[in-house]
Amino acid sequence: MPLTPEEPQIHESAQGPRATPAAGRTAPTPRPVPGPRSAASPRPGHPGAGPARPAPPAQRAHTSAGKPQATRPETRSVPQIQLIPAPADGAVDAADEAIDLLLDSGRAPGDVLMLTTGEQHPWAAHELSFGEDAYWAQHDAGDDVFYLDAAAVDRASARPVVVVAVNGGADGAAARALPAAMEKATTLLIVCGDPKRINAVLGAGV
Repeated sequence: MPLTPEEPQIHESAQGPRATPAAGRTAPTPRPVPGPRSAASPRPGHPGAGPARPAPPAQRAHTSAGKPQATRPETRSVPQIQLIPAPADGAVDAADEAIDLLLDSGRAPGDVLMLTTGEQHPWAAHELSFGEDAYWAQHDAGDDVFYLDAAAVDRASARPVVVVAVNGGADGAAARALPAAMEKATTLLIVCGDPKRINAVLGAGV
C-alpha cells in the first residue's frame, strides 16, 4: 500500500515542471523573432544609398568627356598665320624684329622657334661651332628662342610660335619648310619673305 501513493506523486511532479518551462520557452521565442525582421526590411538605408552612388559618376563622365574633345582639335590644327613682306636678304632681320615684338609683349623665349630656308641664322651658326650635342641640348631645354635650319625642322619639337625667314634656298626647300612649320606651330606662325613666293608655297602646301 505505501508504494501506490508514491508512484502517482512522482508522476505528477515530473509532469508539472516539464510542462510549465516548455510552454514558457516556446511562447517568447517565436514572438521576438518576427519583430527585428520586420524592422530591418523597411529601413531607408538601402534606397538612400542606391541613388547616391550612380549620381556622381554620371556627372563626372559628362564633364570630363566634353571639355578635352572640344579643346584638343582646335589648338592643334588651326594656328594663326601672319605674313611679313620682306626681301630675301632682309627676311632674317624682319624675323628678328618680329621675335623682339613677341618677347616685348610678354611671350616666353622658350615658346618661339625660328626657321631659315637659306643661310643659317648667325646664332645657330655660332652655337653649332660648339658641337651638335650642345646645340640640341639647348633645344631640349626649351628655355630660350631656338634658331634652326628649315631642313632639320622634323627634328624640332612643337612650340606655340614658329617664325620662318624665307631668306633664300631652293623653292622645294621652302615648299617643305612652310607646311612643316605649320605643324610645329600650335598657336601662331609668322612667315617673313616675298609675299608672292610665300602665297604660292602655302597654296601648294594646302
